[in-house]
Amino acid sequence: MSERLNVYAVDPKATRAVLAMENYVRSSGLDPALYELVKIRASQLNSCAFCLDMHHRDARAQGEDQRRLDVLSAWHEAPDLFTPAERAALALTEAVTRIGEAGVPDAVWTEVRAHFDETATVHLLMAIATINVWNRLAVATHQRLPDLPVAH
Repeated sequence: MSERLNVYAVDPKATRAVLAMENYVRSSGLDPALYELVKIRASQLNSCAFCLDMHHRDARAQGEDQRRLDVLSAWHEAPDLFTPAERAALALTEAVTRIGEAGVPDAVWTEVRAHFDETATVHLLMAIATINVWNRLAVATHQRLPDLPVAH
């Protein structure tokens, strides 16, 4: 697959707009480890190879446990590996990422609100929205993976 378009090269302001969202989330106080889990889960749902590659590397560099990364796509089946707050955030990530299917069910919202106050819920929603914007740009344009040394 060849890259269809380099958004940054065509219009750097477009990328800077999404970076402003990214910077907002990073400075919001949302736990960086949770943000990486949200980014990875949304990227799995959106089949975004570019973001999966980046955020798996970022999570490992921040000390995330490889086992948790390995089973993240099946987090429902591994409740002991994720805290109740992480599970609530992952459920919201799935609901918001797939919002056209069923909206955000009341049960998901209630669980999120049990673990996150209003401000933290806004930060979580902005984190989910931001990674979904990045995913859509990368998938639509066939954004190339960065060149990395190939292991043999």
